[in-house]
Amino acid sequence: MTLNTPASPHNKLLDTIRELLTRGRQQVVTAVNSAMVQTYWEIGRLIVEDEQQGEIRAAYGKEVLKTLSENLVREFGKGFSVRNLRNMRAFFLAFPNRQTLSAELSWSHYSKLITVESASARQWYMKEAAEQNWSVRALERQMGTLYYERLLMTQRGKQALEPVLNEANDKTTALASKPEDYLRDPYILDFLNLPAGSVQESELEQALINNLQKFLLELGKGFAFVERQQRISTDDGDYFIDLVFYNFHLKCFLLIDLKMHRLTHQDVGQMDMYVRMYEEKKRRTDDNPTIGLILCSEGNHTVAKYSVLNHSQQLFASKYQLELPSEEELRIQLEQQRQLLSEKMGDNNQ
Repeated sequence: MTLNTPASPHNKLLDTIRELLTRGRQQVVTAVNSAMVQTYWEIGRLIVEDEQQGEIRAAYGKEVLKTLSENLVREFGKGFSVRNLRNMRAFFLAFPNRQTLSAELSWSHYSKLITVESASARQWYMKEAAEQNWSVRALERQMGTLYYERLLMTQRGKQALEPVLNEANDKTTALASKPEDYLRDPYILDFLNLPAGSVQESELEQALINNLQKFLLELGKGFAFVERQQRISTDDGDYFIDLVFYNFHLKCFLLIDLKMHRLTHQDVGQMDMYVRMYEEKKRRTDDNPTIGLILCSEGNHTVAKYSVLNHSQQLFASKYQLELPSEEELRIQLEQQRQLLSEKMGDNNQ
């Protein structure tokens, strides 16, 4: 027989002190990061103001910053190279209002953020990185896959189209209020390291499960994994849904059906049936309507236009890519989607 002995008071004391030290170190790191960000912002401001006092001259960046760097490196270390000083200057110009800075982000985060040209996108990435606790690497990937732009492009209707057509629109509030605001097209699944064109649906599904954390990052905020191959039993037999997630912001289930081919009307009909069955058999009274997402290797404009996808608030289809396209290729894809949205707006207004 095994006896449960009480925990040693010494072990309890050790655990308490360990927790205290860990919390203290975290606070020190946070304080140091915050101080560094604030200091670098001030340095950037001083450089800009000094530049503006005299004539704007091309030699400024070469001579003044070079001399300044040499002196600062000699006294404070290699963190003040000419390149870093230029980044501090760019930091101030990108975020001229200190009050908008997030204390949750490090200087490494801001070094990535200053490379984003669009002010609205830059503010959105900063806000999301802080709220979602993105690492620097995660932030870099989201920026590299044009996450913000893809999110905007997959919003429907006139109100969703205007921020895309108007590049000067600086509004970054409430990008996510409807199911379609949380979805995008395409989804970039390069982290799966699968060869394009020779993958079975079961392999894709397993790879997504094996890389669930990265897939959740690509899906967006608020998603939690529920189950794979979830069974729904009916009088005529059992049906299995590839992947089921729940979104705590939307307060609804997301059903994902994986397809290794171009979108067909049969795929749409199948997902429509899944969503209807889920509404009846799985959805709770306090849940919002279930949404279904068909992830396919290639879209189909005709099916999207002449099927229930066109006006449904619960059914969606997106393309996935197993290889990371170049930023230019992504921009071309987004431009094509922009044109499709414009055409759709024209059809709806007739």
